[in-house]
Amino acid sequence: MSLTRTLSVMVATTVLLITLITASWGYYVSNHQLEELFDAELAQSTRIVQGLVQHLSDTQSQDQLATILEKTLQLPDSAMHETENDEILPGGAGHKYEKKIAFEVWSPDREPLLDTLRADDTLGLYPGYSWAEVTGFRWRTFTLKDPTTGFWIRTAQREDVRDELSEELALGNVLPVFLALPLLVIAVIIAVQVGFRPLRRLERPVRYMAPERIHPLDEKQAPKEVAGLVNAVNGLLRRLNQALERERRFSADAAHELRTPLTALRLNLEKLSDKHPEDFRGLTASVDRMVHLVEQMLLLSRVDSGTDFKPEPQNLSALVEQCIADVAPLAIRKDIEPALEDETRNAVVSCHSALISTLMRSLLANAIQYSPSGTQITTRISATDNGFSIRICDQGPGIPTNDRERALSRFTRLDQRQGAGAGLGLAIARRIAELHKGSLTLSGREDGRSGLCVEVWLPTDNSGAGLPGQAGYLSSQ
Repeated sequence: MSLTRTLSVMVATTVLLITLITASWGYYVSNHQLEELFDAELAQSTRIVQGLVQHLSDTQSQDQLATILEKTLQLPDSAMHETENDEILPGGAGHKYEKKIAFEVWSPDREPLLDTLRADDTLGLYPGYSWAEVTGFRWRTFTLKDPTTGFWIRTAQREDVRDELSEELALGNVLPVFLALPLLVIAVIIAVQVGFRPLRRLERPVRYMAPERIHPLDEKQAPKEVAGLVNAVNGLLRRLNQALERERRFSADAAHELRTPLTALRLNLEKLSDKHPEDFRGLTASVDRMVHLVEQMLLLSRVDSGTDFKPEPQNLSALVEQCIADVAPLAIRKDIEPALEDETRNAVVSCHSALISTLMRSLLANAIQYSPSGTQITTRISATDNGFSIRICDQGPGIPTNDRERALSRFTRLDQRQGAGAGLGLAIARRIAELHKGSLTLSGREDGRSGLCVEVWLPTDNSGAGLPGQAGYLSSQ
């Protein structure tokens, strides 16, 4: 489960829900407050007409009052000036919503003096707010009776106009929130990503940490929330490094201590075998194999520790040519022809010459050991995009595809590869290639014949290659 994704989803969902609730509440409150405001304006308009009626009723007859009210409150016919998109009419004609307000005035005897609403008289006159249905529209009305003159006054406003204005104003308040919501969600996701950046910085050194290069995590870059975890991991790495160091030291010491008595045993066997060579042949071969195993264990220990191994620019072509010359006596004894195909003529890589020579001699010796007499071992050097490839192909039994990865493991000897090997040659060769940021792979021959091809790839520039001798942070503590 991704904490970044989980936290992003949870925070974004929370923000979305809270925003929706807040926007809905804001929309409801805005609509309600606007309805209150419209009702207040309706009452205020009614009281203005009430004041006009009070002022005129003392000096004017009802007919004169009706005429004055009609001239004053009868709204002009502005339909000819109205447009679809322009609410303010041109030429000072007013506003098209003016027609959505109507006035009615009745005498104390309930004789109509002004009726711009033309509502059904059967509605009756009752003080206060009410609703009326007129010509297919619903009107909000406010009616009052003037206590001084006894006149009834009613002001009405169309519901659809009130709703239209309410929705426009409410949406005007809520819409920016919805428009900003995607930006808010994106901001939350970015904030979470940035917040987890210190954890990703801690992940990177752990990902590239190797058993021979164990470094503590930088506690200064760790957030306070995971400082305890980082401290515990550093303690575990320290104990792991100490255990690996003890294991490497034990293997090196054991191999070193075994080499001297085995050498003495080998000399004694040679003396005894002078008189009875057939009786001691098997014992001598076993001792030789044990000596070879000890030497490879010592080499593996040195490679793993990496002490004093520093890469320098080397002529790879010359190194390979010299290694072929070194193993030539072995090839001649088995009537095997070593061949070199150098397509580069002057390949230069940054490497440790002794390690690469060890790698090449080990691969060539393996190829000679498992190749039948009268065959050929081909070594081809070629350039790649950013490095060089050394491909050694023999004509031996080869290794099945499914067993090739296992053959690169330490102390692995396959049945198809019978011989005096200790099962460490390929493992040491791959380890050396990895130390130079290169690779070692096994494959079959391209011509379809029986045999094994070992390809070593070395980069042209492996500056900063992780030769263990340059590391060992915890081991020094």
